[in-house]
Amino acid sequence: MRNQRSSADARYARSGKDAAVFNKDGVLLASADSFTATSSSTNAKYNPLGNVIDLETNVSIGIKITMSQIVVESDLFFREYMEGLATGNLPVWDFQGSLLGRNGSEERVVYRDCIPSGDITIQDFQTGDVIKRNWSLHCNSVPTLQSRLTI
Repeated sequence: MRNQRSSADARYARSGKDAAVFNKDGVLLASADSFTATSSSTNAKYNPLGNVIDLETNVSIGIKITMSQIVVESDLFFREYMEGLATGNLPVWDFQGSLLGRNGSEERVVYRDCIPSGDITIQDFQTGDVIKRNWSLHCNSVPTLQSRLTI
């Protein structure tokens, strides 16, 4: 066997039960049932004379956060967002994503200066379903890796 790394061992695979999302003060956002942070790169293509292949150089990077929140109460985020709609001054939030490793190590990433971007669910009611609020945010700072998983 060529790949002898223990990271290929299924015993070290993590699931959602090992993850958590916190606000900037370290308070667990227990009503969030999903949290995704993605980065997207925008590149500019160029082709110098005498070169047959297109080349690219990085122009910008965008960080997007999407979160689904189970509606348990009208929480602080929702209240701040609704107040921002009324005043025209939308809130800015910081988040921490945490993934706990089997050996007690932790991957923690801090997302600062996140603002509403795209669709935000204000209300969405469906018979028989758990009521959720979907959030779409743009992160205006580079995420910071505070700690990483180890095996």
